[in-house]
Amino acid sequence: MDVRLTAEQRQLRDTAARLADDLGPGSVLDLDDAERIGRLEKAVEATGWRALRSDGASGVEVALVVEEFGRRLVDVPLLGPVLADDLAFGISSATVAVDGRARDARGRRRALSVEGDRVLSTGIGPLVSGTDLTRHAAELSGAPEQIGTLTGEAAVRWRALAVVATSADLVGTARGAHTLARDYAGIREQYGRTIGSYQAVAHLLAEALALVEGSVSVLRHAAWAVDELPPAEAIRAARIAKLYCARAARTVCETAVQVHGGIGNTWECLAHVHLRRALTSTDLFPVRLEEIDRGLS
Repeated sequence: MDVRLTAEQRQLRDTAARLADDLGPGSVLDLDDAERIGRLEKAVEATGWRALRSDGASGVEVALVVEEFGRRLVDVPLLGPVLADDLAFGISSATVAVDGRARDARGRRRALSVEGDRVLSTGIGPLVSGTDLTRHAAELSGAPEQIGTLTGEAAVRWRALAVVATSADLVGTARGAHTLARDYAGIREQYGRTIGSYQAVAHLLAEALALVEGSVSVLRHAAWAVDELPPAEAIRAARIAKLYCARAARTVCETAVQVHGGIGNTWECLAHVHLRRALTSTDLFPVRLEEIDRGLS
């Protein structure tokens, strides 16, 4: 595989980064800013990125956008609608259902899920509180309705995309947490010096950055594999990426809390929002080590 991004892919990544930087939450208080969320929702809807797959985007391109949104804790639906769109059954305003709940559900009307070769659609009920403060889950409403079927290989390839997309969110969330900690270490002073000048803190940040960059490497291969390798190899690459990225993201986010010291354990610090998002993405389409070579199931 050629790991280099094309000019179009770099432009897509940069555009997603600018949107996330402009309208993503800059503080915990911003999570309750309805005006900002409304502007963010309109901006994301205007991009058409929720229909990336039906527009012909590759797994790499999906991962690039999801990663940037994770980096800045973008708090309107993207990952769920993109995965629903990949099922290509023409259901508008849809997200995905995982473990009996609609995920990324704010403003969505239907939740799609894959059971064996069947694609099911279920109504979405009230939003429910959860660990992740940036993406909302909801109860399912009514009985599921079968809206189509997938071949066995198509179902596995969709699962590979789902695992890759959550891995991309983990990478972005970890990178955002690292940036938050690095910037704090550059301004917080102790004993007349910024804490980032102390070797103990600098080493923590360097090790965290190495984990982020390693995650990018394994993610890029898995994202490429979604479309370019046979389904069995694609799901294996996705599982490897998910395991690595999940473990790395948790370490990086916990390091960000530690670098912030006492304030890192308070509600006002964004570090815990990154950690919450990372834990939630880990539990979406989870992977265990013994599943790596289990085949197409």
